[in-house]
Amino acid sequence: MIRPRTVCIAALLAAALLAGCSPAARTAETPAPVSPALESSAGVDTSGSAAATATPSATATTSAEPTTPVVTIGWVGDTTPGSRYGLPPKQGRGLFSKLRAQLQAPDIMVANLEGTYGSGGKSKDGSGTTSFSFQAPPPYAAALTWAGFDLVNLANNHAHDFLEAGMASTRRALKAEKTAYTGLPGQITVVTRNGIRVAFIGVSPYRWSQPLADIKGTAALVRRARKKADVVIVLMHAGAEGSDKTRTPRGAEHAYGEFRGTPRAFSHAMIDAGASAVLGSGPHVVRGIERYKGRLIAYSLGNFAGWGNFGTSGTLGLSGLLTIRIDAHGEVLGGQWLSLKLAGTGAPAVDSKDGSLKLVRRLSKQDFADPWPIAADGALAAGR
Repeated sequence: MIRPRTVCIAALLAAALLAGCSPAARTAETPAPVSPALESSAGVDTSGSAAATATPSATATTSAEPTTPVVTIGWVGDTTPGSRYGLPPKQGRGLFSKLRAQLQAPDIMVANLEGTYGSGGKSKDGSGTTSFSFQAPPPYAAALTWAGFDLVNLANNHAHDFLEAGMASTRRALKAEKTAYTGLPGQITVVTRNGIRVAFIGVSPYRWSQPLADIKGTAALVRRARKKADVVIVLMHAGAEGSDKTRTPRGAEHAYGEFRGTPRAFSHAMIDAGASAVLGSGPHVVRGIERYKGRLIAYSLGNFAGWGNFGTSGTLGLSGLLTIRIDAHGEVLGGQWLSLKLAGTGAPAVDSKDGSLKLVRRLSKQDFADPWPIAADGALAAGR
């Protein structure tokens, strides 16, 4: 005998099975199609320099869940390709070999190039052998491309170590390798990745670069760049030098009798003018990261790489690789700090003890009313 309750359950099961076989149900269970990866295009240097060759993005999105394009930008500090103290092995590749995978990860990888590519010539002190005139043979520029660098900043004191001839040979070497550069007076370099146009402006206290002291003029240059690009990044070479210069002071800084800018006032003005981030170099030590109106200011990442010409003890040996994520509206969505350490000859490697991460977290909290939130694992929070 079949009980009425059993008939009811059977009927319900049959109805459920029929519904599962309906066209609507099959549609819901089918994965959404994947759209093609966004294409990247080569950058444009508005002052005539060659920009980085684009690499297709591996990012894919579903048609059911549209996303805003995002670009990742990596930044490291002072990088010397060679000097009288020696040249890195393997035509410069030995300087970056321990970090090649990490340097190739960002969509746009940027460094402050503290030195020149050339073949001798007259240096800034009148000789060709000065301890503080840095130079590597032009073929060594290929190591930048091999390592993953897309753009370098020439706004610094060592870009002119071998005077105008050295600057010209450096630019030729970079163009030959399709490595973009910025930092000349009035120069705006635009690199496009994932459909996002990113403009870079390099600034330093020296006459061969966009002048650090001209805050008003550089702010106008940032506003001009905003008309050409979706995102503006200012590369600032500023601040006093030394193992004890980890704090970011208020007001002006000097070193060796030179004016080295007013980093806080300058950086705030650049953000006010429309920059998404200001990325600093110059003090040769790590400094804190500030959140100003939701935008990022990294005052210094310390030295990154140099073959025998950098001190590597104490704070001088601590370095970092900062990666930030920015959308097409210029908003900083977060990022990552990777601790590095210089040892021996001065080639960088990952620091498993996270020395620079601990330092940058502490300095950020000490120096700024609104420090950028950085987690214990190096993850940076979003700007807003």
